[in-house]
Amino acid sequence: MRLQKYLSQSGVASRRNSEQLIKDGRVKVNGETVTAMGVIISPETDRVEVDNRPIKTVIRHEYFLLYKPVGYVTTLKDQFGRPTIRDLLADVKVRVYPVGRLDMDTSGVLLLTNNGEMANRLTHPSFGVEKEYLARVRDLPDAQALATLAKGVNLLDGMTAPATVRLVKGGRPTSVVSLTIKEGRNRQVRRMFEAVGHPVVSLKRVRFGPLTLSDMQAGSWRNLTSKEVAQLKKHVQR
Repeated sequence: MRLQKYLSQSGVASRRNSEQLIKDGRVKVNGETVTAMGVIISPETDRVEVDNRPIKTVIRHEYFLLYKPVGYVTTLKDQFGRPTIRDLLADVKVRVYPVGRLDMDTSGVLLLTNNGEMANRLTHPSFGVEKEYLARVRDLPDAQALATLAKGVNLLDGMTAPATVRLVKGGRPTSVVSLTIKEGRNRQVRRMFEAVGHPVVSLKRVRFGPLTLSDMQAGSWRNLTSKEVAQLKKHVQR
């Protein structure tokens, strides 16, 4: 968050007057005087003072679960004018950001929050948050293909970590496979199935950590329950 915005939201002064306070050398961040505009701070970790008095503000963390449909890009603004997830969140007054991404042609669970620290932890591979996908793929994967997916697939950007794989419905011309991973590389699931000779026809993320779509409809969203937030926090504790 920009320093002047933080001061304004904290009730210190208006945005314009907050900028003047900074120019006048009356604002310190972590003990150092700041006079330049555009300095970015973390309200959760940085200490801000005005005239040597600490400023504190309570930032309410919000969490939303969106059932992203196919055809929307996971961004709040798109330079090409494509539909974005922001279009689906018109009634959400808080500025929140997606935790990770789903491709435009992938549907399913998408978490959004204004808690930047928690979002970073949830997407970092070291915390091992599970993402489960249902993939409709070409043809019928045999036992060897499923074993390769589970053990790890050698992609251009390296070997994937072990995954949990289950054949949900086998058949031809397509089959349905459940794949649970703990990484989040670009188009990883699609590339994994392509590597074993079974390209994805359609893809849906049905679980992110403890979060599922339950009875939600495509395009709808809801607030997380306090229990769900507690479960997410437990996932990223150290």
